[in-house]
Amino acid sequence: MKAGMVLGLMLCVLAARPAHAAPPARLPGTAPLDWQGDLADRMMDGLHRYIERKIAASPEGRAAFWHRDPSSAHAYEASIAENRRRFQKIIGAVDPRVSGQLERIAADHDPLVVAETDGYRVYSVRWPVLAGIDGEGLLLEPRGPAAGSVIALGDADWSPEQFAGLRPGIAPQQQFARRLAENGYRVFVPTLVDRGIEYSGNPRVGYTNQPHREWIYRQAYHMGRHIIGFEVQKISALVDWLRSQAPSDKQKIGVAGYGEGGLLALYAGAADPRIDACLVSGYFQRRDRPWEEPLYRNVWSLLTEFGDAEIATLIAPRGLVVEYSAVPEVLGPPPVPTGRRGGAAIGKLLTPDWSQVEGEFARISELLPADFQPRHLVAGLGDRTTGPGSDEAVTKFATLLGVEVLAPPASAAPADKRAHFDPAARQRRQVGQFEDYVQKMVRGSDAVRADFFLGKDEFKTDSAEQFAQHTRAYQKYLWDEVLGRLGDRPLKPNVRSRLVYQRPRWNGYDVVLDVFPDVFAWGVLLVPADLKPGERRPVVVCQHGRNGLPRDTIEGDHRAYHNFAAHLADRGFIVFAPYNPYRGEDRYRLLSRKANAVKASLFSFILAQHEQILNYLAALPGADPQRIAFYGLSYGGETAVRVPPLLDRYCLSICSGDFNDWARKVASTDARYSFMFTVEWEMPYFDMGSTFNYAEMAALLVPRPFMVERGHADGVAPDEWVAYEYAKVRRLYDQLHLGQRTAIEFFDGPHTIHGVGTFQFLERQLHWPPDDAAER
Repeated sequence: MKAGMVLGLMLCVLAARPAHAAPPARLPGTAPLDWQGDLADRMMDGLHRYIERKIAASPEGRAAFWHRDPSSAHAYEASIAENRRRFQKIIGAVDPRVSGQLERIAADHDPLVVAETDGYRVYSVRWPVLAGIDGEGLLLEPRGPAAGSVIALGDADWSPEQFAGLRPGIAPQQQFARRLAENGYRVFVPTLVDRGIEYSGNPRVGYTNQPHREWIYRQAYHMGRHIIGFEVQKISALVDWLRSQAPSDKQKIGVAGYGEGGLLALYAGAADPRIDACLVSGYFQRRDRPWEEPLYRNVWSLLTEFGDAEIATLIAPRGLVVEYSAVPEVLGPPPVPTGRRGGAAIGKLLTPDWSQVEGEFARISELLPADFQPRHLVAGLGDRTTGPGSDEAVTKFATLLGVEVLAPPASAAPADKRAHFDPAARQRRQVGQFEDYVQKMVRGSDAVRADFFLGKDEFKTDSAEQFAQHTRAYQKYLWDEVLGRLGDRPLKPNVRSRLVYQRPRWNGYDVVLDVFPDVFAWGVLLVPADLKPGERRPVVVCQHGRNGLPRDTIEGDHRAYHNFAAHLADRGFIVFAPYNPYRGEDRYRLLSRKANAVKASLFSFILAQHEQILNYLAALPGADPQRIAFYGLSYGGETAVRVPPLLDRYCLSICSGDFNDWARKVASTDARYSFMFTVEWEMPYFDMGSTFNYAEMAALLVPRPFMVERGHADGVAPDEWVAYEYAKVRRLYDQLHLGQRTAIEFFDGPHTIHGVGTFQFLERQLHWPPDDAAER
């Protein structure tokens, strides 16, 4: 007899036992669950181990993305074109730049020439980058013909004036922007968004302790843009202007940077093949622990295809100099000043060991022929740090641009002639322009998403069957490109269980299922006591929210859940209350951050776990595999619009306490409901705001039923956001003649399960209880 038949008979025997008989200590046909301690902590530990192995193994998988052809420069460029395009996308450098002239600017009563020496003059300059975004900084212009042009990028906290020696704060020997100007180079020194916090917030809502770079990152990332990509675009806009001034064969262009500027120099050289040489100081290394860095360095799927060595191959055959310098130290998020909100993400910047830099640089030679790219690694005596801007590094960089001998540094820097210049005002403009640009994207995102998905001609149909067929590609895109698919083959479930509840109408069991090595699914199964032999009942999966546990949905009359899982079991449903790993605050956020590096997210794990849960529930004796429903609150409601739309075996979904205009919820900077002002720094999903909002994800459920439960006093979002987004769902279901399969219930209450209209919806859509009581 098959194991499933044995289990079925045993479950029926279990259900048929006298009411006074004690249920067995574990579910029939399962192994005993003898784990001790907190299962949620055990799960989180395993998930972290699993994803760290994925990250450690990522270099081995990168070769599949590359087909380098170094037979010639032209052949090589063609062979890496798609890699470059994907790199530009993930750093958010995708918008068309605007053309325009470089402007020399001066405030009232300040001279046009900011400073000057016998060899060069210094100007304050501005240049167009994107619509509404300008670059600003300094231009050090030689008095005679330029030896070449260099875009010099200091660390984010260096002002252009400090880098050029006009203001104190940086040691003279580190002012390599000035050193290059002294040797005849035209040098641009752009202003970078710094790590200050002054402008991170909104006076109508509040101010935060997020560094400016994180403030821009969090809103931009959700819209498929990035603080890194914006600043790479600043650099490319200068290259646009330079190439318009002189033919490429007469004007060499280099980019050199330190710290955050070193990152940008490496990335700009990789993204823009018109740059002839790169100097990267205080950045290049093996990136096997990227989650330890500040959040604004997080790049979706980066390590799947690109380590620093692979990025260096996007610069080839152009020249590269890497300087092993001490990085600008960042020991964590800024402290929270009085009157500001916290919420900045964890993250540090510390100088790597020499072996991490040397080892990653050596990997370039494993990817390219030794003579295909001129490249140099520079360190101090005894392989200690040097620079930034050491004589050796700057000389090798200048050699790549055609000047082999540099004059020694000048002993004195030029003096700033401006009396009224305020660098803080320039920083405020830079932060404000990036924010304005992203907020315009947020406000216009409905149209962008329509162009991507539901506005396309194939979805202008009244056939639910045709509509659902067309959504298949979008289900795949959401999973693969936005949420991330782990892709491993699941283990056999190896089901273990133990009795945890005895109630008059049902018994409850902890159930654990293996998913991947170190990854398991866990939940509590509530089995009705009156389940008849051969009967097939609907199953409701009841999902808790942030920092919740399965038991919160079952006992204790928690103010958010009101025992809704237990109440559904009382009504005769088989109920499964799974644990989703969003408990432990920064532990689960850090898990998602780690996963981002290899094109995954928190929902990558949750989807894999729910696939295994569905495998289990579909084979469960007494359960009807065609009637497995999902009902979640809060983060469980977020799950309701991400998991059932992608897992077809969920026959319906109910989103409670979460449904709203998600792009505004995540990325808007003028609403008190926005995650921009909270600790939920894991909420942005790369490019989700331009591809899927809640209406689009709900559309992936068609033709399955979908419902929203919404309390008027729920602080997650205002009623207007919820109603606006749901109206799109209602219109779609009506268009497809499925109006009876969707509903929204507003009730006068807070962020909680109401359990009135939703229970009726479940019973109606799942045909429970049967019309004929004898059928039970």
